[in-house]
Amino acid sequence: MSDDRLIVALDVPHAVAGLELTQKLGDAVSFYKIGLGMLTGGGLALANELIQEHGKRIFLDMKLFDISATVEAAVRGLAQFDLDFLTVHGDPHVVRAAMEGAAGSRTKILAVTILTSLDRNDLDAAMIQSGDIPDLVRTRAGRALEAGADGVIASPQEAALIRALPEANGKLIVTPGVRPSGAALGDQKRVAAPGQAILDGADHIVVGRPIWQAEDPAAAARAVLAELP
Repeated sequence: MSDDRLIVALDVPHAVAGLELTQKLGDAVSFYKIGLGMLTGGGLALANELIQEHGKRIFLDMKLFDISATVEAAVRGLAQFDLDFLTVHGDPHVVRAAMEGAAGSRTKILAVTILTSLDRNDLDAAMIQSGDIPDLVRTRAGRALEAGADGVIASPQEAALIRALPEANGKLIVTPGVRPSGAALGDQKRVAAPGQAILDGADHIVVGRPIWQAEDPAAAARAVLAELP
């Protein structure tokens, strides 16, 4: 049986490659993330096929950001695909608009805090306010949850800080930047092992390259699951 705490990122070029990967993974994986990289390569069609024909759960990682009316309209349209999770930026006005758009659907809105590929130097270059990243993530997560988000996206290094927030009671924490034992970091900078992420309060972990780049993706997925408590 698969464990839906593991979400596999289908960070491949197009829907055909994505479908081939899901076939290799078979029953080992029940939950997939489809992001912007596959959007123009049939990502929405693949999401629909995996939901309707294969019974999989889908996390659509769009990281939406725009004026409130546009975000609300975009989310309302995407929620028709019967998605499990959809991401937006964690700015409170964006979260509130997304929650309006998702009203009446089963889609849960997850707010992005600070990308796991960024460190303090990156934030300085982007003129983001000073401060330690964990503190900024905790504050941003709290404000997004106060605005109504169903959960947040944060690195596993901040999972425990967010889980301790009163606002996080009953909310989801989903952590990319998870690297199983021996895996390369790639472009991730704030990482942790799968088991530690769950112990620190994450509900779901997102793993991509260590699984889909493996010679045997199903075995790689099962190895990640074996690390979970």
